[in-house]
Amino acid sequence: MKKTITLDAIDPVEIYGAGNRILEALCSYFPNLKVVARGNNILLDGKQTDMEEFEAKIGRLVERRQHKMNLTPYDVEDIFEEDIHAPSQLKLNGESPIVFGNDGKPIAARNKTQEDMVKAYFDNDLIFAIGPAGTGKTYIAIALAVRALKNREIKRIILTRPAVEAGERLGFLPGDLKDKLDPYLQPLYDALGDMIPPKKLQDFMAEGVIQIAPLAYMRGRTLDKACVILDEAQNTNLGQLKMFLTRMGTNAKFIVTGDASQIDLPNKNDSGLLKGIELVKDIKGIATIKFRNEDIVRHPLVTKIVKAFDKVQ
Repeated sequence: MKKTITLDAIDPVEIYGAGNRILEALCSYFPNLKVVARGNNILLDGKQTDMEEFEAKIGRLVERRQHKMNLTPYDVEDIFEEDIHAPSQLKLNGESPIVFGNDGKPIAARNKTQEDMVKAYFDNDLIFAIGPAGTGKTYIAIALAVRALKNREIKRIILTRPAVEAGERLGFLPGDLKDKLDPYLQPLYDALGDMIPPKKLQDFMAEGVIQIAPLAYMRGRTLDKACVILDEAQNTNLGQLKMFLTRMGTNAKFIVTGDASQIDLPNKNDSGLLKGIELVKDIKGIATIKFRNEDIVRHPLVTKIVKAFDKVQ
C-alpha cells in the first residue's frame, strides 16, 4: 500500500533536519517501510499499520517543533520512549516513576522521605535535602532534573559542588575545567549515567545542555530555565551559600543537598548549610527535607556504620 503525507504550514527542513538526520532517525524505527521525502510530501510504501504509526509520529514531531526552537534526532528517541513507558503506568511505593533508567527500569522514591522530597520539588522552587550518606538525596535530585529536561520544563542541568580538597583553587590540577572537577563530581556523573545513554550524555555535555561549574565560578551568573544542583553543600560557608542561592533566575529549580555530619572544612563551624537553612526556613517557596539514618537505601551495613560513627562525633 502507498500513502502520501503532506506537511502544511511548516518548512519541511525543520522536521527532516539538516541532511535529513531527523527523518533518518525516524525511519530507523520502520525498517519495513519505504520512505521518500520530496519537498513537503513524504511518500510511504508498506504495511497500513506502519504507515499509520509513521504518520502519527510525524504529527508528534510537528507538535514538538511548535514548542521548541529546533528538533534533534533525540526528539524522535524521546517520542518512542514515551510510547513504550506511558501505557504501563508503573508505580513504585505508591508513586509514579520520576524517570526511566537506561535499562528501562523505573526510578522512583523508595521511602517516605524521598517521596516528600519529590512532592516538595513540585511545590517549591528551592529544596534543601539534608541527611546522612546513602539516603539517595542526590540521586533523587538528579532524577528530578533529568525528568524536567526530558519533559522540556528546563533547558539545562547545572551541577556544582565545592572542591574543598582543592580549596576552590583548581589551577594546579591538570587538564581543562572539566578534567579538574571530574574527581569531585563523579557521584553526579554516576547518577546521570544511570538515566541518560552514554552517547546522549556526551552530546549534552558538549552542547552545554548539562553543565558542570565549580562553586567558585558561579559568581555573577543568572541561571534561567535550569535545574541547578549544589551537592555537598555542608562544605560551603554562609557567604558561598548566599552567592549560590542568589543565582536563581526565572523558571529555575534549585536543589541543595548536604550532610552536616560530613563537613570537610578545616573549621567545621564555618559550614553555612544549617545556618542558611535557618535563615530562610520561613520563606514561601522554599522547603527543607530532612533524611534520617532509617532512610539509608544503600547496603544494610551502611546504616550500622553511620550509627557507629555518630556515637563518637
